[in-house]
Amino acid sequence: MFESLSDRLGGVFDRLRGRGALSEADVREAMREVRVALLEADVALPVARSFVDKVTEQAVGQQVIRSVTPGQQVVKIVHDGLVEMLGSDAVDLNLDVTPPAVVMMVGLQGSGKTTTTAKIAKRLTEKGRKKVMMASLDVARPAAQEQLRVLGEQTGVATLPIVVGQQPVDIARRALQAAKLQGFDVVMLDTAGRLHVDAQLMEEMKAVARVAEPDETLLVVDALTGQDAVNVARSFSDQVELSGVVLTRMDGDARGGAALSMRAVTGRPIKFVGVGEKLDALDTFDPRRVAGRILGMGDVVSLVEKAAETMEQDAAERLAAKMSKGQFDMEDLRSQLRQMRNMGGIGALASMIPGLAKAKAAMANNGPDDRLLLRMEAMVGSMTPKERAKPDILNAKRKIRIAKGSGTTVQDVNRLLKMHQEMSTAMKKLRKMGGMKALMGLMGKMPGGAGGLAGMMGGGGGGLPGLPGAGGPGGLPPGFDKFLKR
Repeated sequence: MFESLSDRLGGVFDRLRGRGALSEADVREAMREVRVALLEADVALPVARSFVDKVTEQAVGQQVIRSVTPGQQVVKIVHDGLVEMLGSDAVDLNLDVTPPAVVMMVGLQGSGKTTTTAKIAKRLTEKGRKKVMMASLDVARPAAQEQLRVLGEQTGVATLPIVVGQQPVDIARRALQAAKLQGFDVVMLDTAGRLHVDAQLMEEMKAVARVAEPDETLLVVDALTGQDAVNVARSFSDQVELSGVVLTRMDGDARGGAALSMRAVTGRPIKFVGVGEKLDALDTFDPRRVAGRILGMGDVVSLVEKAAETMEQDAAERLAAKMSKGQFDMEDLRSQLRQMRNMGGIGALASMIPGLAKAKAAMANNGPDDRLLLRMEAMVGSMTPKERAKPDILNAKRKIRIAKGSGTTVQDVNRLLKMHQEMSTAMKKLRKMGGMKALMGLMGKMPGGAGGLAGMMGGGGGGLPGLPGAGGPGGLPPGFDKFLKR
C-alpha cells in the first residue's frame, strides 16, 4: 500500500545521504518534497502540514547540520515523526473487564465490517483463548445476519440465533443476556452501516451504545477510499466515543494517506489492519514497523513472526536438527521454497528485509514473479527420493529427465543445483559459527541491516547481481539472481 509514498521519500533521502554536509536550505527543500509526497498519498492537509513543520524544526537544528552523517540524522527524525503521527506503540483491545466484554463494530456499509468482526473474533478465540459470541444487529442489509452466521461456522465462533423482525437495540439486549447466561468472555456486536453517513445511522448506533455500554467501539474504514476515509472517521468520532480504528484492504493499491491521517483525525489508535480476504488476514497495527517499511528500512520482526506462523513446528524442528549436523538436501530446499510461497512470495519477503525495497521494484520491472518458486518446486518434485537425498548423483541423463518432467531446461536444473550447493555450504558455515545463536548475534551488523538474515538464507555481500539498485547483502537464497534474470 505504501509503495508509492516509500519510493518518493526514498528518492528524497537518497539525495540527502549523498551529500557530505547539509545546509538549512537543503533540509527545508527536502521537507517541501516530503510534504508534497504526503499530500499525493492522500494524507490530510492539516496532518501533513503539522508533521512537516514539526520535523523541519528538529531537522534544521545545529546538531543535525553539523552531524557527521546529517542525511541519516534527517531520516531518523522523519522516522520518529512518522512513528509519533501513527501512534507510537501498538495498542491491543482492552478486554480486561468483568465478562462479558462488549466490542461494538461501527462503520459504513461495504467497509468490510462484518468480515472484520469475524476476523477479530477468530483472533480472540485462537490467540487470546477467549470464548466469543458474535451478534449481527444489521437488519437493514439483506442477508447480513445470515452472512455473520456463515462466518461463525467457518471460524468456529458462536453466533446469536437470528430472530426475524427483531430490532437492533433488542438484539443487543438479547446478545448481552445470552452471553452472561452462557459464560462468554466477549460479545461482538456487528452494527448496521449505510452507504453514507446519515442521521438514522448515528441515532441507531447511539441507541445500541446506550444499551450495550461497549468496552471497545471500533470504527472499520476501507483504506481504499483514500481521503474520504478520513472524512468518514471524523464524522463517526464526532458522534460516537471510539476506542480504536480498523483499516481494511491494506493489501490493496491505495496510497496510504488514510492510515497516516487516522490517528491525528480521530485521536484514537489504529488497532488492526486487514491484509487480505482470508479470515486470518488480520494484523496488529504497529506504528514503528509501518514507519520502517515506509522509509525502506524493512520489517524483520514481522518477517520472523510470519515465518513462525506459517512453518509447522515439526518441520522446523527437523530442519533445525539437520542444520545442527550441517545437512541440507533437496527436500529441505523444497520445504524452504514452499515456506517462501506461504509467506507471500519473493516480493513480500523483499519488502520486509532491510535494504531490499529497491530490489523488490527491480524484480517487478524485470518481470519475474512467484511462478519462479513453483518451477523450482517442480524440478525438485521430478527427482526421485534418492536424488533428492543425494543430489551429487545427478548426471547428465538424470538432469535431462528432470527437466522434461518439470517443463524446464537442463540449464534451469543446473542453476537449482548450484543454489542448493551454496545454501548447503552456508548451513555448514553456520554450524561452525555456533548455529542459530550465532546467527541471531549477526542480525543487523552487516551493511543495509539484513546481516544475519542474509547469512541464514545463504546471501553473500554483493547484493543481487542483475537487479539494479538492490544493494546491501543479498537476503534471498544464492542463485536466485540467475533465475530472476531469465
